[in-house]
Amino acid sequence: MNLHAMIPIPGDLHARYNRNSAGRDWLASLPGLISDALDRWDLTVDLVPGEEPWNGHGALVVPVSQQGKPAALKIAFPHEEALVERYALALWNGHGAVRLLASDDASCSMLLERLDASRWLQDAPLEEARDAWGDIMRKLSIQPDLRGEWRLFDHVAATAERWSDELPAEWDRLDRPFPRWLLEAALEVCQTRGAVGRRSGTDVLVHTDLHFMNILATPDAKKPSLRSDYLAIDPQPQIGEAEFAVAPILWNRIHDLSRTDPEAALLERCHDFSRAAGLDPDVARQWSIAREVQNALWYAAKPGHAGDLARSLWVASTLAGNTLDSLPRAHDLPDPGEAA
Repeated sequence: MNLHAMIPIPGDLHARYNRNSAGRDWLASLPGLISDALDRWDLTVDLVPGEEPWNGHGALVVPVSQQGKPAALKIAFPHEEALVERYALALWNGHGAVRLLASDDASCSMLLERLDASRWLQDAPLEEARDAWGDIMRKLSIQPDLRGEWRLFDHVAATAERWSDELPAEWDRLDRPFPRWLLEAALEVCQTRGAVGRRSGTDVLVHTDLHFMNILATPDAKKPSLRSDYLAIDPQPQIGEAEFAVAPILWNRIHDLSRTDPEAALLERCHDFSRAAGLDPDVARQWSIAREVQNALWYAAKPGHAGDLARSLWVASTLAGNTLDSLPRAHDLPDPGEAA
């Protein structure tokens, strides 16, 4: 039976990669990549006929079984973050993140343990999310050793140094889409934290995209286990200060902030999630300003992202202590992806 022919490509993934020739080539190659992976790792597709597989922004994830044990086959569009993901997962070895069972560099595919895709921190009460996120961050924050995988990751400090040049040039190119003081706040972070991060002895492996939807429940959650009820996926790994990881939980779930004073609630969330992970809340706040200003400039350059731009500016300016008056109220801002 031609198993890969039974696997439909999710519509949003197809639409995203059908926009250019490289994406269309990858979409056309997917049936063959799936078939090769099924043969390579002796897998059986575990999809109800007509059911779509899972997908993220840049990958297809097919539930499979290997010798009767559930697993997940992930095939990513080849890009920088996807190419190093397997090395981060290998270093974590199932501690705080999904366990890597096998990988194939040439096809950018991985065989992973299967998590519960129907349960993630996006839907969890914020106190539970805070505690789970903090527990995962502590486990993921491992320090470099002699293993060769460490040499493959970018350094957060190098990213900050690059932003020091790129952010002002892009701000000028885009006709200065927000006040200069906010740009300067981000540049100050890049210049101070970047240098401090490069000198410090506290570099760790950083999951730079650790938002609520990238943390899934384990299948045996709530059963006695040595592992957490939740594990991280899709790490976009770098090396550097762990506080760099806090920003994504601030620009997501904004609608869950207090309506009375969402600005104070955002700062409180930054503090509480940082403390839950054993991090410095002010360093986390600083890195989050820089990251959201960089995001704002990216959105400003893309047509159709006015809502995303407003959200990034609200988060960045609020964290910097002076929420821009021209922005919509916090609860009128779109969630990430809504305004894409």
